[in-house]
Amino acid sequence: MLSARVKLRHLMAFQEVARLQSLAKAAQALSITQPAMSKTIRELEEILETTLFERSPQGATLTTAGLTLLRHAGPALRSLGEGFQAVRDAAQQEAVVRLGALSTVEEGLLPRALHRLHAQAPQWRVQVVTGPSAYLLSRLRMGELDAVAGRMSEAREIRGLQFEHLYYEPLVLVARAGHPLLVHDTLEGEALTANAWIVPPTSTTLRDQVERFWVEQGAEPPRIALETLSLSLSRWYALASDALWVAPLDAVREDLRDGRLARLPVRLESRGGSVGVCTNIALPRNPGVDALSACLREIVAEMPSPAV
Repeated sequence: MLSARVKLRHLMAFQEVARLQSLAKAAQALSITQPAMSKTIRELEEILETTLFERSPQGATLTTAGLTLLRHAGPALRSLGEGFQAVRDAAQQEAVVRLGALSTVEEGLLPRALHRLHAQAPQWRVQVVTGPSAYLLSRLRMGELDAVAGRMSEAREIRGLQFEHLYYEPLVLVARAGHPLLVHDTLEGEALTANAWIVPPTSTTLRDQVERFWVEQGAEPPRIALETLSLSLSRWYALASDALWVAPLDAVREDLRDGRLARLPVRLESRGGSVGVCTNIALPRNPGVDALSACLREIVAEMPSPAV
């Protein structure tokens, strides 16, 4: 039974801190002071007799108890919001799919699947949000997204969500055509650190894999020229410099085929990460997600098997 001591303001504050991973940013989003936000979260933790966030100078991270509460509070607040909206506006809603897209699928697999979806069912309007897996999965857990597509099975935030595996996608190391390193049959150790790298940001599952590779090489990490999830920015920088780019294979497949980029003889990981679609089983299933998932499966079945 819901405790009478738990107010809507407690849950709204909790959801915003979980979404933004910052008490200060959550306070600003809800137009209250940071002390008031801290007091509200502290009250909720006292009522539940547990710690919901780990505080640090970098922000606020959900504890295991916090993840459990978010799994239930997010959908509940979303349902309440939908109820308010239904009272305000009884008009028939559009057919909308709110999709989170990771960089591993946004340039190859996903555009082709969306094109096929609209050829088969043009009534679906797809709202796409991009970002790191932790951010998108948190929004999915809170009911702000209907599904997330991409490589995310290694993410901590996936716990309690439903993941459908589609295929394994390797990270590859690429450089511009004509790069001096392309004359080598093998590359390892210090040969890989002479040039700057373009890598995913810290605290992402892709960056974790890159850092494991650096440790295995037994050499000093290379100089990082650019940290970003933006594929267009990474591509532009790699083509205009001697920097080495860590990219999902699907994102650079056309560049490799057309000769703009070339793959270096380096294996960043043994098999690749699991790419798929994640949904929240605590939410009603959106039929548009089922239609899009079917298109994704069809496209994957037509794709060549990646060589890792």
